[in-house]
Amino acid sequence: MNALNKKTIEDIDVKGKRVLARCDFNVPLKDGEITNDKRIVAALPTIKYLMKNGAKVILCSHLGRPKGEYKPEFSLAPVAKKLSEYLGTEVKLAEDAEVVGANAKAMAAELKDGEVMLLENVRYRAEETKNEANFSKELASLADVFVNDAFGTAHRAHCSTTGVAAYLPAVCGYLIQKEIEFMGGALANPKRPLVAILGGAKVSDKIGVISNLIDKCDTIIIGGGMAYTFMKYLGHSIGTSLLEADWIEKAGQMMKDAEAKGVKFLIPIDNKVGKEYDENTEAMIVNSDEIPDGWMGLDIGPASQKLFVDAIKGAGTVIWNGPMGVSEWKNFEGGTVAVANAVAESGAISIIGGGDSVAAVTKLGFADKMSHISTGGGASLEFLEGKELPGIAALQDK
Repeated sequence: MNALNKKTIEDIDVKGKRVLARCDFNVPLKDGEITNDKRIVAALPTIKYLMKNGAKVILCSHLGRPKGEYKPEFSLAPVAKKLSEYLGTEVKLAEDAEVVGANAKAMAAELKDGEVMLLENVRYRAEETKNEANFSKELASLADVFVNDAFGTAHRAHCSTTGVAAYLPAVCGYLIQKEIEFMGGALANPKRPLVAILGGAKVSDKIGVISNLIDKCDTIIIGGGMAYTFMKYLGHSIGTSLLEADWIEKAGQMMKDAEAKGVKFLIPIDNKVGKEYDENTEAMIVNSDEIPDGWMGLDIGPASQKLFVDAIKGAGTVIWNGPMGVSEWKNFEGGTVAVANAVAESGAISIIGGGDSVAAVTKLGFADKMSHISTGGGASLEFLEGKELPGIAALQDK
């Protein structure tokens, strides 16, 4: 998939046309109030471009998992309200339990150039997640053009992400364009050296990513819970640290593959270990081959921090997915903080993908120092694995 040559909203004429734009408004709600509106803010450049260029804008998104039936607590009403505030104009919600109903059809027919409306939660329809043609056709019947700007669901083949593209000319918005440029560029033609930092709990979650990156990277850094499976392969005793016993051989094979290709493959040489999985557990620093029985690794140690930081210093491009330890705990965030700081100061093109690392750099205050923070956890992982994302594959080529 050459994602880099997909048409964007700037490649088509939208004036006077009804444009169905798939956004990611899957925001967290508490008592009907939005607690974090980052995803809404991220969609604004595309919406404002369409308005300014005279499109009749019909927005759609999912929210939560209503499982194919109308449930008022999953309504996009709070999103319509928030969008109206940001855009300075009323964004009407078409209140149809069946999404494309009488209200939506009437509202879409009456839209004037530059006006915006919002459909109800597309997952009120059971067909949405099954990508069934009847619902794709209903969505398409409202519009002349389809714009996908929901990178967070680009790895899902649903009616509102790929199905509708079979019936309308389909292009991407600014958000997906930015994801493709940064992540696609980093994989296809990176500024070298390319350093990948992979953390998180499980090797099994990242196996595809590591395999794909061994062919592309100069250095791979492994931290987090998954590092202990690699240590186990080296014959270290790892106490009660996280271990995926079924993946020990595969982990070893990756280290061999990296070596054969001249890729530096770094795993922690020391660890901050705790007596139990608890924020306030008794803790100490030990070398990777000296974790005592009954103790578990919860973060990388100071020598590993130095090793990793030195490897990041000269990087041209850094891809980072997953924290180095239990970064949500003050006692075990040191490794993640050190890495975030090194990435921020490296001057490299820095791409942060995946939920936990995004949460970590945001919480630690490094977000504005990163070149690109991906908006899609699962989608960014699959992109880094080299998989074709259906929501991008369905778009027209330039």
